[in-house]
Amino acid sequence: MWKILKAKTAENNFYQRLALAGELIPYGKVATYGQLALLCGKPHNSRQVGRALNRGLAGSDFPAYRVVNSRGILSGAAAFDTPDLQKRLLKAEGIEVRENRVDLDAFGWKNTLEDALFLQKRFKEKGI
Repeated sequence: MWKILKAKTAENNFYQRLALAGELIPYGKVATYGQLALLCGKPHNSRQVGRALNRGLAGSDFPAYRVVNSRGILSGAAAFDTPDLQKRLLKAEGIEVRENRVDLDAFGWKNTLEDALFLQKRFKEKGI
Protein backbone atom coordinates (compact mmCIF):
# COMPACT_ATOMS: atom_id res chain seq x y z
CA MET A 1 0.00 0.00 0.00
CA TRP A 2 2.81 2.43 0.92
CA LYS A 3 4.54 1.89 -2.46
CA ILE A 4 1.32 2.70 -4.33
CA LEU A 5 0.75 5.85 -2.26
CA LYS A 6 4.37 6.94 -2.73
CA ALA A 7 4.16 6.36 -6.51
CA LYS A 8 0.94 8.38 -6.76
CA THR A 9 2.51 11.25 -4.79
CA ALA A 10 5.55 11.28 -7.07
CA GLU A 11 3.27 11.25 -10.12
CA ASN A 12 1.22 14.15 -8.77
CA ASN A 13 4.43 16.06 -8.04
CA PHE A 14 5.44 15.57 -11.68
CA TYR A 15 2.14 17.04 -12.87
CA GLN A 16 2.50 20.00 -10.52
CA ARG A 17 6.02 20.57 -11.82
CA LEU A 18 4.72 20.33 -15.38
CA ALA A 19 2.10 22.99 -14.66
CA LEU A 20 4.81 25.37 -13.43
CA ALA A 21 7.04 24.64 -16.43
CA GLY A 22 4.13 25.34 -18.78
CA GLU A 23 3.81 28.84 -17.36
CA LEU A 24 7.28 29.64 -18.70
CA ILE A 25 6.66 28.71 -22.36
CA PRO A 26 6.77 32.12 -24.04
CA TYR A 27 4.04 33.47 -26.26
CA GLY A 28 4.95 32.73 -29.87
CA LYS A 29 7.15 29.75 -28.99
CA VAL A 30 6.69 25.99 -28.66
CA ALA A 31 8.28 23.46 -26.33
CA THR A 32 8.78 19.74 -26.86
CA TYR A 33 7.48 16.94 -24.67
CA GLY A 34 11.07 15.92 -23.90
CA GLN A 35 12.11 19.46 -23.07
CA LEU A 36 9.32 19.75 -20.51
CA ALA A 37 10.11 16.34 -19.03
CA LEU A 38 13.74 17.40 -18.61
CA LEU A 39 12.74 20.68 -16.95
CA CYS A 40 10.55 18.68 -14.56
CA GLY A 41 13.51 16.52 -13.57
CA LYS A 42 12.42 13.40 -15.50
CA PRO A 43 14.34 13.50 -18.80
CA HIS A 44 12.99 10.13 -20.00
CA ASN A 45 9.33 10.87 -19.30
CA SER A 46 8.22 12.67 -22.46
CA ARG A 47 5.33 10.20 -22.87
CA GLN A 48 4.16 11.07 -19.37
CA VAL A 49 4.06 14.72 -20.43
CA GLY A 50 1.86 13.76 -23.39
CA ARG A 51 -0.43 11.68 -21.20
CA ALA A 52 -0.71 14.51 -18.67
CA LEU A 53 -1.64 17.02 -21.37
CA ASN A 54 -4.12 14.66 -23.00
CA ARG A 55 -5.89 14.09 -19.67
CA GLY A 56 -5.65 17.64 -18.35
CA LEU A 57 -3.44 16.58 -15.42
CA ALA A 58 -1.24 19.68 -15.69
CA GLY A 59 -4.20 21.97 -15.09
CA SER A 60 -6.69 23.76 -17.26
CA ASP A 61 -4.42 26.80 -17.74
CA PHE A 62 -1.59 24.79 -19.28
CA PRO A 63 -0.90 25.97 -22.87
CA ALA A 64 -0.95 22.42 -24.30
CA TYR A 65 -1.21 23.74 -27.85
CA ARG A 66 2.36 25.06 -27.48
CA VAL A 67 3.76 21.54 -27.08
CA VAL A 68 5.03 19.56 -30.08
CA ASN A 69 7.15 16.47 -30.54
CA SER A 70 10.93 16.47 -30.93
CA ARG A 71 10.66 17.03 -34.69
CA GLY A 72 8.20 19.92 -34.35
CA ILE A 73 5.20 17.84 -35.42
CA LEU A 74 1.80 18.60 -33.91
CA SER A 75 1.50 15.03 -32.66
CA GLY A 76 -1.09 15.88 -29.99
CA ALA A 77 -3.49 17.64 -32.36
CA ALA A 78 -6.03 14.81 -32.13
CA ALA A 79 -6.49 15.55 -28.41
CA PHE A 80 -8.00 18.96 -29.13
CA ASP A 81 -11.70 19.66 -29.70
CA THR A 82 -11.11 19.90 -33.44
CA PRO A 83 -8.19 18.48 -35.44
CA ASP A 84 -7.04 21.94 -36.57
CA LEU A 85 -7.43 23.78 -33.24
CA GLN A 86 -3.78 23.44 -32.20
CA LYS A 87 -2.65 24.74 -35.57
CA ARG A 88 -5.05 27.70 -35.40
CA LEU A 89 -3.95 28.63 -31.87
CA LEU A 90 -0.29 28.50 -32.86
CA LYS A 91 -0.89 30.58 -35.99
CA ALA A 92 -2.75 33.15 -33.84
CA GLU A 93 0.53 33.61 -31.93
CA GLY A 94 2.48 34.10 -35.15
CA ILE A 95 3.94 30.60 -35.23
CA GLU A 96 4.21 29.23 -38.75
CA VAL A 97 2.80 25.72 -39.15
CA ARG A 98 3.51 23.91 -42.41
CA GLU A 99 2.17 20.42 -43.00
CA ASN A 100 1.42 20.08 -39.27
CA ARG A 101 5.01 20.93 -38.38
CA VAL A 102 6.68 23.86 -36.63
CA ASP A 103 10.26 24.90 -37.37
CA LEU A 104 11.90 24.42 -33.97
CA ASP A 105 14.91 26.52 -34.96
CA ALA A 106 12.64 29.50 -35.55
CA PHE A 107 9.83 28.92 -33.04
CA GLY A 108 11.23 26.52 -30.45
CA TRP A 109 11.61 27.80 -26.91
CA LYS A 110 15.32 27.97 -26.12
CA ASN A 111 15.03 27.73 -22.36
CA THR A 112 18.10 28.84 -20.43
CA LEU A 113 19.94 27.55 -17.41
CA GLU A 114 18.33 30.42 -15.52
CA ASP A 115 14.88 29.07 -16.49
CA ALA A 116 15.82 25.63 -15.17
CA LEU A 117 17.24 27.04 -11.93
CA PHE A 118 14.14 29.21 -11.46
CA LEU A 119 11.94 26.12 -11.82
CA GLN A 120 14.10 24.14 -9.41
CA LYS A 121 13.71 26.90 -6.85
CA ARG A 122 9.91 26.97 -7.35
CA PHE A 123 9.71 23.17 -7.03
CA LYS A 124 11.65 23.33 -3.78
CA GLU A 125 9.48 26.16 -2.41
CA LYS A 126 6.34 24.16 -3.17
CA GLY A 127 7.79 20.90 -1.88
CA ILE A 128 7.34 19.09 -5.16
